[in-house]
Amino acid sequence: MPLLSFLLFVFVTSFTPGPNNIMAMLFANKFGLKKTIRFCLGVGAGFFVIMLLSIYFNLMLGNFIPKIEFFMTILGAIYMLYLATKIITSKTNDQDNKVDKNNSFLTGMLLQFINPKGILYGITATSTFILPYHTSNFILLFFSLFLAFVGFMSTFCWSMFGSIFQTFLSTYRNQFNIIMALLLVYTAFSILIK
Repeated sequence: MPLLSFLLFVFVTSFTPGPNNIMAMLFANKFGLKKTIRFCLGVGAGFFVIMLLSIYFNLMLGNFIPKIEFFMTILGAIYMLYLATKIITSKTNDQDNKVDKNNSFLTGMLLQFINPKGILYGITATSTFILPYHTSNFILLFFSLFLAFVGFMSTFCWSMFGSIFQTFLSTYRNQFNIIMALLLVYTAFSILIK
């Protein structure tokens, strides 16, 4: 296995902006790092399931994904646009002290199943870097855990950023929300025009 290429692919794909990272940063900025950890853990758990599915059903998915990829892409883009709308229309003072229902383990986990970036990442990572070199169930489970851990760490790092700059960003909450919403809109349109 070309280890350096694999690690570069994993790092760049995991830590670049996407729905997981943007939502984690937004939640940490709004609710603090401690309350956002459950969302990050959900992302990691969802990523783990996606990685397992990608590994064990890679051949079947290779035949099946082209049939549903268009619909998953549309659904994912619509969800990202919905999130962008929720961010833009969020009120500054009415929800600051309440835990947002979207800042949860379940939301973080379920987001992975409509996140085209994550699914395509799983299929690409497993078919390009893992399956050609490894077949042992133990090794495949290890890679699934490793990729899920990297997914958790990327959202956690973005959460830390949101939490560290909470005071600064709270002063500029509207501008911050607009930028985060525009990043989600960009992400949605980038997957539609790929």
